[in-house]
Amino acid sequence: MSLSAYTKEAEQAMEKAVEFLKAEYRGVRTGRASPALVDQMKVKVAAYGGAPMELKGLATISVPEPTVLLVKPFDPGTLKDIERAIQESNVGINPMSDGKVIRLPVPPLSGEVRTQISNQVKKMAEAQKIALRNARRDAIQKIDAAKKDGDLPEDEAKKGHDQMDKMIKKYEGEIDELMKSKQTEVTSV
Repeated sequence: MSLSAYTKEAEQAMEKAVEFLKAEYRGVRTGRASPALVDQMKVKVAAYGGAPMELKGLATISVPEPTVLLVKPFDPGTLKDIERAIQESNVGINPMSDGKVIRLPVPPLSGEVRTQISNQVKKMAEAQKIALRNARRDAIQKIDAAKKDGDLPEDEAKKGHDQMDKMIKKYEGEIDELMKSKQTEVTSV
C-alpha cells in the first residue's frame, strides 16, 4: 500500500469518530425539546413479534412547543408499547398519553443535572479522541511496517508520521469545538 492509502484510511476512521460524536450529541438533553432525544429509542412492539424497532420508524415526532415533544404513532395499537419504552428509558421524561398521541413535557434542567450532562458531554468527546489516537497509531504502525519491509522509503515514512500528527490535531480540534458548543448549549439557561 502507498502512503496516501494509509493516510486516507486513517482520515476515514477519524471522520467516522467525529460523525459518531455528532450523532451522540444530538441525543443529549439540553432543556429544550428535540426529536433527537427519543427518535433512536428502541421500542419492543408485541404486535410485530416483539422485535425492537426505532421510535422514528413507529411514529412521527414533532415539537409543537419549545418544551414539549409530541409522538403520534402510525399504528394506534403501538401506543402502549411506545409509552412503556419511554418510561423504561433513562431519558428522564414522563410520557402523558390521551389514547391517540403521547406528549412528552421536557422538564427544565437543574444546575446539578446541567453539570452532570456537561461532564457526560466531555466523556463522550474524550472517548472519540481515543478513537482518533487509535486510528493514528494503527496508521503509523502500518507505515513503519511498510518502511521495515522496504515498501516505503524512509523520507516517505517520516512524511507519513508528520501527516498523521497534523491530521490528529485537526480532528481533535473539531471534537473540542463540538464539545465546547454542546457544553455551552447545556449550561445556558
